[in-house]
Amino acid sequence: MPARYALRTPLRLLAGFVAAFLVLVLGAGVARGSAVVFGNDPADTVRVGMIGLDTSHSTAFTRLINAPDAEGLFQRYEVVAAYPFGSRTIRSSYERIPGYTEEVREMGVEIVDSIPELLAMVDVVLLETNDGKPHREQAMQVIEAGKPLFIDKPVAADLADVLAIYDAAEETGVPLFSSSSLRYMEHAQDVRSGSIGSVRGAFTYSPAALEPSHVDLYWYGIHGVEALFTVMGSGCARVVRTFSDGAEVTTCRWADGRIGTFYGIREGRSDYGGTAFGDSAVVALGPYGGYEPLVEAILAFFETGTPPVPARETIEIYAFMSAADESRRRGGAPVSLEEVIRAARAEASPE
Repeated sequence: MPARYALRTPLRLLAGFVAAFLVLVLGAGVARGSAVVFGNDPADTVRVGMIGLDTSHSTAFTRLINAPDAEGLFQRYEVVAAYPFGSRTIRSSYERIPGYTEEVREMGVEIVDSIPELLAMVDVVLLETNDGKPHREQAMQVIEAGKPLFIDKPVAADLADVLAIYDAAEETGVPLFSSSSLRYMEHAQDVRSGSIGSVRGAFTYSPAALEPSHVDLYWYGIHGVEALFTVMGSGCARVVRTFSDGAEVTTCRWADGRIGTFYGIREGRSDYGGTAFGDSAVVALGPYGGYEPLVEAILAFFETGTPPVPARETIEIYAFMSAADESRRRGGAPVSLEEVIRAARAEASPE
């Protein structure tokens, strides 16, 4: 075990016992509507908890944050505890839990037996469970405890759960952020910031493997859809989807008349990228540069409590993907985002 990790383990255990005692004495979590407030000393370590060790993101993010030679904002943060579950039903996910658990343990992370135990030890949380189905239950515990929360893709397995999670965060004032790392691929943020003037349209692509328990594009197509919304922004009104076993095309007309298209790949060579069409230039998006820009954005979010992606935009991304499913069921007929949001909200908050 690296010296940095070994030396901090006793302190981490002590901190966990103290935090658990305070939770028992003062009541679980913090007051509703408040969030964790860090010390003013920039040398203070912010303790990160991780839920879900069934994805390579768990080990990759931990490796970046806990690197002995970490620089800049990464120096202020440390993943100190992890709850490994995680999917219990998707084989490709749960079979990876033992291996990823050992990897993060070797990076100095304490493995705990429950989410409440984890919440007593940490300041902020990364919800990394690969399976979106348990996200609502898991996220609600974090939100109730008042901990700033990053939810890795997908936010949930269906739109009703996405809305329930965001509604709970808004009600309690708990900072919440979710994003694919494709939002931070090369040129995407520049285009969003105006490097080619107003974006008139865009085309993005990514792998789009399917998982029967999730809305089709939530499982992997989210990457290319996130890239589309990164450059187009919110305002998507109506979706049309053309589906085949090997590929698909989902096109949305924005309320202002612009058109954005996502191409999902299921056969042949897979890659990530796209093209943005602007007032002053046409720009290729990509190549994909890995996880570090996203993790840096997550840590900056934890510092400020302000998500870099508005809740409205993230909800719209998931509504786009849900409308694509509905369009497929209707044989490629146009489906409005307003319609699927209305139906999902009725499901999320039944009378």
